[in-house]
Amino acid sequence: MLDPERYVTDDGLGLTAAAVRVIFEVASPGKRSLERDRAKKRREYARAGIPVYVLVDDYDGQGAVTLFTGPRPDKADWDDIHRVPYGPDVTIPEGPAKGFVIGEGITGPRRD
Repeated sequence: MLDPERYVTDDGLGLTAAAVRVIFEVASPGKRSLERDRAKKRREYARAGIPVYVLVDDYDGQGAVTLFTGPRPDKADWDDIHRVPYGPDVTIPEGPAKGFVIGEGITGPRRD
C-alpha cells in the first residue's frame, strides 16, 4: 500500500506525481493537444517514474491504445511501449489496475 505521508507536497496541499501508480489518458483533438498528449505528457510521466501510462487515442490512425510501462526517469522515456489498434483487447499488466481490460466496450469496434 502507498504511504501518502512520503509523497505530500512541500505546501501540504497535495501529493507529488511519484505517488501516481497509473494514468489513463484520452487524447484530445487538435495539433497542439495531440503533441501535448503524445509527446510532452509521455516524457513527463516517464520522468516522474509513473509505472503505467495508457493513452487511448482516437486520432492515431483508425484509433489505438498505447500502453507504456517501465519508466526511465533518467531518459524521460519508457522501456516498453505497446501500441494496439482498436479492436483487440489490451490488458494492464501491472500496478493497481493489473488485469483491467481496455476493449471494444471502451474504444468501440475496430475501425477500418
